[in-house]
Amino acid sequence: MSPETTALHGLHVELGARLVQFAGWSMPIQFAGIIAEHQHTRTAASLFDVGHMGQLLVLPESGDLADAATALETLIPASVTGLAEGRQRYGLFTSPVGGVLDDLMFANHGDRYLLVVNAARTDHDLRHLRTLAGITVEHVTDRALIALQGPRAEAALTTLIPEVTEMRFMDSRILSFEGHEAWISRSGYTGEDGFEISLPNGVAEDFARRLLALEDVAPAGLGARDSLRLEAGMPLYGHELTENITPVEADLGWAIPKVRRHGGSRAGGFPGADVILAQLADGAPRRRVGLKVTGRAPVRDGASVFLDETGTTAVTTITSGGFAPTVGGPVAMAMLPNVAAGTVVYAEVRGNRVPLTVTELPFVPTSYKR
Repeated sequence: MSPETTALHGLHVELGARLVQFAGWSMPIQFAGIIAEHQHTRTAASLFDVGHMGQLLVLPESGDLADAATALETLIPASVTGLAEGRQRYGLFTSPVGGVLDDLMFANHGDRYLLVVNAARTDHDLRHLRTLAGITVEHVTDRALIALQGPRAEAALTTLIPEVTEMRFMDSRILSFEGHEAWISRSGYTGEDGFEISLPNGVAEDFARRLLALEDVAPAGLGARDSLRLEAGMPLYGHELTENITPVEADLGWAIPKVRRHGGSRAGGFPGADVILAQLADGAPRRRVGLKVTGRAPVRDGASVFLDETGTTAVTTITSGGFAPTVGGPVAMAMLPNVAAGTVVYAEVRGNRVPLTVTELPFVPTSYKR
């Protein structure tokens, strides 16, 4: 079966992108090179095609958005009800045993919620949401999604949509680009300031070309997106987030507010609440941590991790690992029993034990516009 393509596919081919299949889509892994694109994002602004992500609209059948919020809170352990119009939050779909089915962003657009979910989980999430009564769920397939990330992203985007200067981190607004609705959030997956812009497919390429014509903007692929999110200590579904990892173990307890915890006015009521709320109160048996690697050789996903250099029983495996250009060396993440920062553990790499130092996340501080 041929992979799906985004509205920017032709532009990627023209720009000489190296394309790969990812979650059923043909996507650019790199243009000029992963390290060059990573560094450009840190210093200027990079344009990422994220049109493979699922864009879902949730509308209340009653016409009252509060009813949709109440329904969503039966699947997501966040405060949907407390989200103001024009704002966005991070959320999780949890399983009956407390694992993570997917992570997502959800925004209040006044009469509906916009959800952006992972490409590989879009069909699952649609089925999951459609189990709820009282809401209509629409899969938006006629809009592209572009991420513009980096310290010069605002200046670049202002040339096309001046109102974005008024937005702060996690704002989500419906603005206009030459008469077309642009759904814009000030957020992203790089740790840098930036925006995600949803536009009709028919205008997306022109919009992207006009941004790329600016001196500060260059195209970037999934490779740099991954190295940037790793430096920012952000989890990736299928790696740090799975049905066997709870939000607390993934170090995402902050995404579950007090109102949804024991003693809160809307405590529980979501799948796996007994497990998750107990771990929030009493602690989890393991936690996602950062790991700085001794030496220059990256420690990749799946490598076995041992608590000592001569141990014979692995305690976990690396969930994400690679070279971190801003850090200047390789880093990784893993789920470890409760160990303090500064503890040294060991990964098995081609028959050798490589020392890793447990490090608090993120590896590189974020630079959002608060």
